[in-house]
Amino acid sequence: MLLCMRTTLDIHDDLLIRAKKRAADTRQTLTAVVEEALRLALQPNQRKGHKPFKLRTFKGDGVRPGIDISNTAALTAFLESEKDASYRH
Repeated sequence: MLLCMRTTLDIHDDLLIRAKKRAADTRQTLTAVVEEALRLALQPNQRKGHKPFKLRTFKGDGVRPGIDISNTAALTAFLESEKDASYRH
């Protein structure tokens, strides 16, 4: 046996108009549209289109001698000089 509870909600006019339009467009009842929206909203941390991913990491040789990674200006200058050198080859 399926139990349903009646309730009264205050819904902003624009939102209700959109929900009624969705119901008409999909040939569903307004109740079905609201229930579907609630089910989607109450799913535990599963956003549409977002899939969990594993961050790939690589073991490197560390920082080159003479490079201060806390000095962003010097690091940027070094990287730019490396890029310029690669264009020359």
